[in-house]
Amino acid sequence: MRPGVRLGVDVGSVRVGLAASDPGGILATPVRTLDRDLENGTDQATIASVVRERDVLEVVVGLPRSLSGGEGPAAAGARVYATALAVRVSPVPVRLVDERLTTIDAHRQLRDSGRPGRSQRAVVDQVAAVLILQAALDEENESGLPPGELVGGRKPRASRSRASRTGSGGSS
Repeated sequence: MRPGVRLGVDVGSVRVGLAASDPGGILATPVRTLDRDLENGTDQATIASVVRERDVLEVVVGLPRSLSGGEGPAAAGARVYATALAVRVSPVPVRLVDERLTTIDAHRQLRDSGRPGRSQRAVVDQVAAVLILQAALDEENESGLPPGELVGGRKPRASRSRASRTGSGGSS
């Protein structure tokens, strides 16, 4: 397991939820919810500030795939967001990880905790970010490899062998 704080990001059409791990990369906790700012990008500027303040090892952005594993408009939007974020936080890597059903799970957890529906809006994106980041941390702890797909990098690690990642050759 690589030591270092990871930042989880749940990208919504209205809000962006943030979560962070401990320095050991074991536990994800909520950080804050930001309003999306499609016009000026202040949400991404704030995320970049959090990355610097917390000395983040990598950023993990949820990729909302369909139940079948396909990608629709929401996934395309998350990819665009992650790509723009990667430019802002460079050289810190940004990774996309499958986030199927995390918002539904977040709503369920908040409902089960007794939080009324209207007050869930303020924190549901943070809870979803925690779920996204925790799944990524668990995946890395289990496999020993970084989770998901590197933004601006190669395809997800499942599609290539360890030798091709550490070997020679080819241009990127």
